[in-house]
Amino acid sequence: MEIIQSFEQELKQYFREHQISFDDNSASFKKLDFAFGDKDARRRFYFDAKEKRQRYARQNWSAADHIPGDHLFIMDDLAARKILAYAPNSGLVIRDNICRKYFFFSVVDLYLMPRKRVNREIRKNVNGFKGKWLIDLRNGQCCDTVAEIFAAIESYLNRREDIFLNILECYGKYSGEEIPAAGITRRPEHWSVDVRETR
Repeated sequence: MEIIQSFEQELKQYFREHQISFDDNSASFKKLDFAFGDKDARRRFYFDAKEKRQRYARQNWSAADHIPGDHLFIMDDLAARKILAYAPNSGLVIRDNICRKYFFFSVVDLYLMPRKRVNREIRKNVNGFKGKWLIDLRNGQCCDTVAEIFAAIESYLNRREDIFLNILECYGKYSGEEIPAAGITRRPEHWSVDVRETR
């Protein structure tokens, strides 16, 4: 069986080979794994790095029966909340060792895409639950190389203002989601009423 270096090590190697200054927080339980970029220019980006190392036993994850096994990824609810804490310049990168692909999810995609949340029982010192997200990898940006991940992050940072401030329609096209039209057509007089009654 082929031994491959961990995704974290692959990313560190990429940073060093391309002489990109970065923060390595991969040993921290409180911070996202990596950060890089110019903070003063609001281009500093924070991300967690995860790996899909094996196929999931589908009988244990029946709540994900709507996601084909090849596209299923399971992440911690806490990890998702950490990504939100660093928004808007944050996201998740995943290396799928089975299909040898990479995926990038901006914080926006993580919070707008369809997903299922479950609590997984844990038995340690005290019995409890650990929140999990069952997500469809098709809702991320698929990349063939680590370089493409960084290009996807750059593209996201370049579109950030439009995504957060200018796009009026529902953002994103996600697997398993259809967005129908609803309500009545908004006309200029509706905005006049809104302004008059709320200012």
